[in-house]
Amino acid sequence: MDKKIKASVTTLGCRVNQYESDAVMQELSSLGVDICPATEVCDIYIINTCTVTSESDRKSRQLIRRCINKNPNAVIIVTGCFAQVNPDTVLSIDGVDFVCGNNAKSLIAKKALKLYESKTEPYCYMPDIYNSTFDTMRVGAPMTRTRAFIKIEDGCDSKCAYCIIPKARGNVRSNPRQYVIDEVKNIASEGCREIVLTGIETASYGKDFKDGYTLGDLLVEINEIDGIDRIRLGSLDPSSVNREFVDKIKGLSKVMNHFHISMQSGCTRTLNMMKRKYNIEMAKKNLDYLREQISGVMLSADVITGFPGETDEDFSSTYKFFEDEKFLHLHIFPYSVRKGTAAADMPNQVDEQIKKDRLHALSSLQEEIKESLHRDFIKSHGCVSVLFENTVDGYACGHAPNFMEVRVKTDKSLSGQILDVTLTHFDKEYLYGKI
Repeated sequence: MDKKIKASVTTLGCRVNQYESDAVMQELSSLGVDICPATEVCDIYIINTCTVTSESDRKSRQLIRRCINKNPNAVIIVTGCFAQVNPDTVLSIDGVDFVCGNNAKSLIAKKALKLYESKTEPYCYMPDIYNSTFDTMRVGAPMTRTRAFIKIEDGCDSKCAYCIIPKARGNVRSNPRQYVIDEVKNIASEGCREIVLTGIETASYGKDFKDGYTLGDLLVEINEIDGIDRIRLGSLDPSSVNREFVDKIKGLSKVMNHFHISMQSGCTRTLNMMKRKYNIEMAKKNLDYLREQISGVMLSADVITGFPGETDEDFSSTYKFFEDEKFLHLHIFPYSVRKGTAAADMPNQVDEQIKKDRLHALSSLQEEIKESLHRDFIKSHGCVSVLFENTVDGYACGHAPNFMEVRVKTDKSLSGQILDVTLTHFDKEYLYGKI
């Protein structure tokens, strides 16, 4: 290549999308391409879209057009969940050259260079996401050498009433065990301290294997790999955090004592309407056992307010559940109508203001709980181990094993270091201390 090619890869949506974008960027870079932000005039724009809500669709379309306007002569490649669910819509946008399905992202880097050398008529490539194997991609350690995400699973076999993602990602497909092990070893050899195993339905890892190998088995193996100090997991369904899983991981020293739980609601009636795979009794039983067996566990969760048919009484049950369970973080979303899902056609859609009022009520409760957890933690822990990640306003910032965020005033870069911090004070958001 005589001229240095400039490419931009922009990502909307989840950690799985981010992982896949990172893999594309790293392959492009290895092929001699300069990776630049989408705000620059580039030769290639790759947009990795999201379709989890109608707003995500809007943002995806907006981003595509923005890249086309930045350089109408550039190669425009669109992939991700919005592209998967609406390929014809995306292809009809004047300026788009290639629409790539979710299960073919490993081809994007080389396809981009071919299109740069010789443009063709715009086209789609959409492999069957219901009858295909895992599309294996690879990433190395991040530049900060702190936390690397590893995609171990794709697809979802659940049929939740509010969710369009199974139509965008297909059935459960697991990354073969040895590929995951090799990727972890490679990341460890590059000096990365922490990995996060992620997927569309992370706990379903191994469901498609015939030998009974599970996520728990994978964690046991990764725990033995030298160089990795911390292991975290993506979102887990409450039904998956069962006695068998907990018993398998409770003695693993590198698995951190923080778990993100995809709760969605704290009311059994609402969960049934959502077509979730558990009720509140099961969730409480599993979470109680998790806390009994793993010391100092902290939990975070996703919650939807105002799901169709959710009454004031239902919301009161949800409020009481989270008041009792005391999660460290809640990611709270008002229900958003998603065309193509069962919930979009349900009766008793909840008023938008009521959704927002319930969100604000839960948010206020959560602020109080988080501050209380910080207060209790700093009383019981004079010192905590912190993996530092970045610097913000003169503070080195990182996370304790339980995912509480810790800040230390310093003019030094501590990124990538795991250091003991003596805790001194706290507020609603952070713990503070000194090295």
